[in-house]
Amino acid sequence: MKKWLIPFLMSLSLMVSACGNASTPTPNNAGGSETNQQQATKTEEKPNANAEAKPEMITYQSENGPVEVPAQPKRIVGLTNAPNVVALGGTLVGIDEWTKKNPLFTDKVKDVEVVSDETMEKILALQPDLIIAGSWMKNLDKMKEIAPTVVYTWGKLDYLAQQREIGKLLNKEKEAQAWIDDFTKRAQAAGEEIKAKIGKDTTVSVFEHDTKDFYVFGNNWARGTEILYQAMGLAMPEKVKKDALGPGYYTLSLEVIPEYAGDYIVLSQRKGGENPFLTSETWKKIPAVKNNHVIVIDMEASTYSDPITLEYLLKIFKEGFLSQS
Repeated sequence: MKKWLIPFLMSLSLMVSACGNASTPTPNNAGGSETNQQQATKTEEKPNANAEAKPEMITYQSENGPVEVPAQPKRIVGLTNAPNVVALGGTLVGIDEWTKKNPLFTDKVKDVEVVSDETMEKILALQPDLIIAGSWMKNLDKMKEIAPTVVYTWGKLDYLAQQREIGKLLNKEKEAQAWIDDFTKRAQAAGEEIKAKIGKDTTVSVFEHDTKDFYVFGNNWARGTEILYQAMGLAMPEKVKKDALGPGYYTLSLEVIPEYAGDYIVLSQRKGGENPFLTSETWKKIPAVKNNHVIVIDMEASTYSDPITLEYLLKIFKEGFLSQS
């Protein structure tokens, strides 16, 4: 047995022993009373009709090889890809702190515990039957001792393939594929409508800022980039292609921001995280800003690429581009 499990299991053992030694009388059908120990002895003499059958298992072909997982997992710990699980109606008992803080999921995960790759005892106490983790995380071997653990490498799959894989894992591949087909069709149609209005060669940049720094994104770093560039087929400025398309994002010094600005700007920002640059003359002179071609999105609601987030952003983009003069 692994040393890290011993203190936790010893405490459970002591609790069970204490409960087993109790002899509190409880009513019986004859009108008298008998101890808990006597009742337990009688129960053991009979077959347990309520004993739970072992769950049906399926083999999931993960990136690290086949993993036996429950066909219908009922207690999932999602250290990564929790939003994808929520979108398919999976039952989560543990999630990462970022999903918990995301305003799109507040109501959906209000009773779910926050865990991490460093809180093994907390994960063990949740009694998960499936753990979804990232390949970069710590304690993966310990997780595998607790429950079947499936690992994903961030960015290895595109946003649609990732949802399909979560569908396979939860035995809901048909539901996942149905959403993929429908969303792809609607996003492409929206892209054609937008390009017909603003011009097919009109460029779009996706910026994000905090109180100090500015970033520009490629086509696969959330913030709606997958919708804009992949699904809708909108054009990316050449400067952005050169510096951000490969790594996914690029940190900008303030003086060069105008060089990366497209005809339209999608600006991802945290509520209350104002950057002084937004009031500068340099920012105000950028053509997209002067023409009111800036679409603002909530950063905390835009850092995933799951169906719930993508549907939310698709609506914002359609309204934002099609309402522009």
